[in-house]
Amino acid sequence: MYADRYHSTASRPAGAGAALLISGAMILGLYYAGPRIAPGVFDDPLVVRPISIPEPPEPQPEPQPKTQPLRTRTTPPITQPDPRVVLPPTGPVIGTTPDPGPVTFDPPGDPGPLSGGITLDPPPAPVMVGAEVDPRYADALQPPYPPSAIRAGIEGSVTVRALIGVDGRVKAIEILKSPDDALSEATRRQALSRWRFKPATRDGIPVEGWKRMTMRFQIVE
Repeated sequence: MYADRYHSTASRPAGAGAALLISGAMILGLYYAGPRIAPGVFDDPLVVRPISIPEPPEPQPEPQPKTQPLRTRTTPPITQPDPRVVLPPTGPVIGTTPDPGPVTFDPPGDPGPLSGGITLDPPPAPVMVGAEVDPRYADALQPPYPPSAIRAGIEGSVTVRALIGVDGRVKAIEILKSPDDALSEATRRQALSRWRFKPATRDGIPVEGWKRMTMRFQIVE
């Protein structure tokens, strides 16, 4: 019993030393196995210095090629020889002709009929036919007697000048003579509204023309 206790106490120091040895080996292994960090290396401080940059030179114009002045070639004028050949006179010398005096001319002769003896007659004058009263409207020529002229006992004739159009109607009227204004106005109204004519013609073609008309006003008892 005592022998077992002694044995157990003697073995404790040996076990502790072995544990220490193993721990030291592990620490040494970890030391050599870990990465090695080199000591810090620092560069020199950056120094900034101003540098002057020279300005670029101004562009110079490109040299222009020299042009030679144009030389005009002058051609000497061409002279032609005189084609006339002057020969010395071989015959007698002819004198000057004396002054013949004033020159007289014969009167021109009759040229005769033109166009080989054919004479042209002047064109005939146009045939003019004056306007005439249309017989279908003959009863409408006399104007109505104005009552004021009847009461005043005014009688007389009214002479007018009417312009007849190509359609036979009166386009304008001029009073040439009248004893009273009422008779003139009655004639003017009747002419412009009721009078009808056969128009004047020029070579059978209707044309405008003037016609003189006289209307008689007389009071009948």
